[in-house]
Amino acid sequence: MKLSNGDQIPIEERDKKEVLGFGTAQTAPEQVQVYNPAFDVTPHKLITAIVTEKGLVRPVNKKNIKVVLSG
Repeated sequence: MKLSNGDQIPIEERDKKEVLGFGTAQTAPEQVQVYNPAFDVTPHKLITAIVTEKGLVRPVNKKNIKVVLSG
């Protein structure tokens, strides 16, 4: 699937129970409204670095990503 921008990425919505409690213990009132997205989409202009297990990529560009991930 090819999209023209991140606004078109479908966001999976997770079960509200994941944020209403812990295990079998309920920690939030029943009537509370919940929006529980599995992830969000961050506009590229707001990303100043990427943290990886191999190091920090900064500034974020193809060259620096290749250098950090190949090292």
